[in-house]
Amino acid sequence: MFPPLPSIEPLLRLGCFVAVLAAMALWEALAPRRPLSSGRRVRWPSNLGAAFLGTLLVRIVFPASAVGWALLGEQRGWGILRAVDLPEWARIVLSVVLLDLAIYFQHVLFHAVPALWRLHRMHHADLDFDVTTGIRFHPFEIVLSMGIKWLAIASLGTPASSVLIFEIVLNATSLFNHGNVRLPRRLDRVLRWGVVTPDMHRVHHSVQPQETNSNFGFNAPWWDRLFGTYRDQPAAGHAAMTIGIERYRAPRDLWLDRMLRMPWGGAPGPYPISSARDRS
Repeated sequence: MFPPLPSIEPLLRLGCFVAVLAAMALWEALAPRRPLSSGRRVRWPSNLGAAFLGTLLVRIVFPASAVGWALLGEQRGWGILRAVDLPEWARIVLSVVLLDLAIYFQHVLFHAVPALWRLHRMHHADLDFDVTTGIRFHPFEIVLSMGIKWLAIASLGTPASSVLIFEIVLNATSLFNHGNVRLPRRLDRVLRWGVVTPDMHRVHHSVQPQETNSNFGFNAPWWDRLFGTYRDQPAAGHAAMTIGIERYRAPRDLWLDRMLRMPWGGAPGPYPISSARDRS
């Protein structure tokens, strides 16, 4: 008999996270896509430190994990999917797809609202693009993201098993599609129909606002194609493109203390979607 889901969730998620992080780090060492401009000595401790602080803050603010919240929803019959007669497997698959769509719209929202961009720009201010960029988010953004996730889970009535699947897949794909890894061009073209690849997502980290405001997907690439936010390649090419945002180009900005102060570091700049359209 399997142990209860809440008791195995932390260990399962941590194990998958560490395994994918280690695999991607090894892949980056063996077949890097681009040379790093800033290296790992400062960036990796700062990016990992931000992830740790975000996880700690979520544990303090929220009384339960997303899976625990879904279990409570199951007990109380929350959500529109409870009103639909579906096989359990179909409910799980549909829930994962809808949660991914919700995260896509959340990502767009963080680029559209200047106040939210202030939080999200810490993720984009990394001067390089590698596996640790995939966990480099401001702790306040992580908390807000969890609140949005709770709202989506309660509204949809997603099964706890689908939430666990989604959380593991989201963490894994975020590490994968931020990887500084080289894929054969033909393989990348095929994979882009089913998953966001590193070359596809790297465009989103371009210093150019029009490119930053594209390729918002984390797991599935379909939403960008469906809603017109897909961009195939960066204008300068992957080898020559500049990573980051205009305001934060100093090596000192890669330190954790500077990263945490970025939401209050001046005007949002040209990156919110409305501003980028005004410049195009």
